Amino acid sequence: MAAYMIVFAKVKARDAFLQGYAPAAAKLVEKFGGRYLIRAQGAEVLEGSLESGASVVISEWPDKHSILQFWDSTEYQETKKLRDGIADVEVTIVETLAAT
Repeated sequence: MAAYMIVFAKVKARDAFLQGYAPAAAKLVEKFGGRYLIRAQGAEVLEGSLESGASVVISEWPDKHSILQFWDSTEYQETKKLRDGIADVEVTIVETLAAT
């Protein structure tokens, strides 16, 4: 079952984010079997507590296990440090239902 990781980010230092964290994370997403569907800024919130203007990243993965392998990897734990202090993020994952 395909799974998706959805990230909302309030980026405080876009240049630092794009030069450090973003390319390092992208390499790992590919390495662990994910692919980006959306990477965009300027989300408009219609309801809820997120702030409008956030960046949104949606990646597709073969399954939830692949996302968790990526997320829990030593490589990604080091890469996450590159966004400390420059971005506040909310990350969710969702797995599609099996066809019946």
